[in-house]
Amino acid sequence: WDTCWFKVELSIPPAWAGREVHLVWESDGEGMVWRDAQPVQGLTKEGEKTSYILTSSLKEMEPHSLTLYVELACNGLFGAGKGSLIAPPDPDRRFTLSKAELVVFNRDVYELLMDLEILLDMARLLGEENQRSFQALYTANQMVNVCDVMDPSTFPAAREMAAVIFSQRNGESQHTIHAMGHCHIDSAWLWPYEETIRKCARSWVTVVHLMERNPELTFTCSQLRLLSVLRQAQQFEWVRSWYPGLYAQIQDLVAKGQFIPVGGTWVEMDGNLPSGESMVRQFLQGQRFFQEQFGQICSEFWLPDTFGYSAQLPQLMQGCGIRRFLTQKLSWNLVNTFPHHTFFWEGIDGSRVLTHFPPGDSYGMHGRVEEVLKTVKNNKDKGRVNHSAFLFGFGDGGGGPTQKMLDRMKRMSDTDGLPRVQLSTPDRLFSILEKESSQLCTWVGELFLELHNGTYTTQAQIKKGNRECERVLHDVEVLSALAVAQDGAFQYPAHQLQRLWRLLLLNQFHDVLPGSCIQLVVEDALQYYTEIRRAGARLQEEAVQSLCRELLPPRAGSTNSTLVLNTLPWERTQVISRAGPDGAEALALVTVPSMGYAIVREPLLPTQPVVVRKQEDGSITMENGVIAVRLDTMGRLTSLQLVGSERASVPDGCYANQFALFDDVPLYWDAWDVMDYHLETRKAVTTLLKPLQITLAGGLRGSASFALRIGESSTLTQEIILDATCPYLRFLTQVEWKEAHKFLKVEFPVQVRSTNATYEIQFGHLQRSTHRNTSWDWARFEVWAHKWLDISEHGFGVALLNDCKYGASAHGNVLSLSL
Repeated sequence: WDTCWFKVELSIPPAWAGREVHLVWESDGEGMVWRDAQPVQGLTKEGEKTSYILTSSLKEMEPHSLTLYVELACNGLFGAGKGSLIAPPDPDRRFTLSKAELVVFNRDVYELLMDLEILLDMARLLGEENQRSFQALYTANQMVNVCDVMDPSTFPAAREMAAVIFSQRNGESQHTIHAMGHCHIDSAWLWPYEETIRKCARSWVTVVHLMERNPELTFTCSQLRLLSVLRQAQQFEWVRSWYPGLYAQIQDLVAKGQFIPVGGTWVEMDGNLPSGESMVRQFLQGQRFFQEQFGQICSEFWLPDTFGYSAQLPQLMQGCGIRRFLTQKLSWNLVNTFPHHTFFWEGIDGSRVLTHFPPGDSYGMHGRVEEVLKTVKNNKDKGRVNHSAFLFGFGDGGGGPTQKMLDRMKRMSDTDGLPRVQLSTPDRLFSILEKESSQLCTWVGELFLELHNGTYTTQAQIKKGNRECERVLHDVEVLSALAVAQDGAFQYPAHQLQRLWRLLLLNQFHDVLPGSCIQLVVEDALQYYTEIRRAGARLQEEAVQSLCRELLPPRAGSTNSTLVLNTLPWERTQVISRAGPDGAEALALVTVPSMGYAIVREPLLPTQPVVVRKQEDGSITMENGVIAVRLDTMGRLTSLQLVGSERASVPDGCYANQFALFDDVPLYWDAWDVMDYHLETRKAVTTLLKPLQITLAGGLRGSASFALRIGESSTLTQEIILDATCPYLRFLTQVEWKEAHKFLKVEFPVQVRSTNATYEIQFGHLQRSTHRNTSWDWARFEVWAHKWLDISEHGFGVALLNDCKYGASAHGNVLSLSL
């Protein structure tokens, strides 16, 4: 990730007067040209940007000598790995500057070659049954006959032949492609956050330069990124802070309608794992930024590259002023082909948004004949709509559109035999689709990506940090709001909370929270979580001091009272841990009202204390008057029963809390995927390091603990806890993980029969089948959930809760949590 600076002193020969002059710069590292202390052009060999235009026609009064600076990074468009796209950074990889030349560019030859490329692609791809294929072929042949490469005066005649073909127009019924410049820049992936700042500058300044030469170009940007289309507010904020001159140019182009903000969120977040509140904050921070900086909010949600889309998103979009949605990721489905490209998507409350998948199944088109033909042929909604999106430009690592892409599409703007291609905007496309929407189909529920199921579990510390920080910020806001309501002098920490929320939202980017990023990004993310916890604890303490000042015991006093706060909207009775009179940890049973507090002096006594007994066979039973459990010597649950019920929860001969290890060797995407065939490699974890023993004998709390060996060198320790009055059993699990290409789960077979299990999602829940009748059911062999999953039949059910996990499954009667 190092940077080299080159001072480039140029002297253009006077003999080149009237010629187009370029600086050619080829390197396997990404670069940027600076002129007069401002960035003017990105240079990326992988993104086909290897030259900077010094002059389009050298004039006598133009300076013939000038000094440029080139900033060259020791990373390519896709990071610094070697040998594979998803290889980790190689600290020994060398980067080379292979060419730095001053050249004359022959525009006539370039235009002639572009004509021939389009004609030959038409001849090759339209097919022998299409007369236009032969017309294009014979025209190209005539051009070759007419053109003498040694005599430039023959070029115009050859080009006139091509112009005849390109000027023959389509009929009115031809499909219209809405082409939009696009530059997908991952905020972190195979490179760290800091490198993304430079990627944004390289890509966007190149687009600005391209717009100067092509005023008809529109560009979409979503993160905030470039349409053309801009998407992620976070990326705009980076450019605003680090490249103010470039940012001022972008603001001007936004006002002119060329640089088009879309997306509406702070970053292109993961579409499954963030909480409902986090998703609302993504839209809140994104829309607020767009409104403040560009005077408009986004009406399109633009999320082309995340790993599935929650069924709650349509309601959240509608609530944030967005009624249109664009993605293409479901084209990556491994099992089933999604049946639509343009449709209405309906969420769990009935909210609907108009949704469009570009039929070319890509957000990185190059403007080729093959791609526009695929867009028409692949469209699943022929007859219902006659317009579709075509997003062109290098992406993922940035880059964006090129002049060559634009020149290809100019020749296809309205050429008989090809779809119409027009440079357009998201609003123009969606406005037309809305008018044509009367026959569109509706898809109800989640848009589940049948790939990358491993991202629900990969990088456990990131998943844990996200859930904990969501909880921290919730509690800070609840307590601060109550404090300011009680005492108007309390200063609500709005600025600090916005900063912490933006850190959390940044870490929810769709390659960070899922864990599909390099280790350097993981380290940055964990640092941000530490900062949120630290600052959140301080803000929480300040709010409590203001809210409960008169209730707090004096620091030097010798009181046995404890103030307990409840930040959830229901009354809670549970066992807590507090410091006793001698400073040692003591347990207390407390009841605290909804969004309220209680002062604990004399702890409540449970009507039924926890009773823990060790049986002759080494098993342990625990009971608290609500539930009764039996554990075998390996910590497995052999019985779970509601006291007073005749109903067993664990089937005879089965073990709940059974750990299982699977082989995890996906086809390619190592950090992303777990394949269905991993289920064939299940091995129960049965190597006991420390048998089950009682650790707390009962009263307010009973517990037992054990330890297992996992695989070759990993260990697991678990404490199983039952508290007084508590209707659930807790499992405190710690794993020292040293395995590679293994997948650890814990399983709970239950005595419940249902064809569906219920999973918590953002602000709600949805049901998924527990059988595998169809390929759509089978593809959900590993799914995501938030804090719980449940399987129930009439009058009875069992739920599995967690505090930091997302991967889960329910097959038959077995609930499984991926660890």
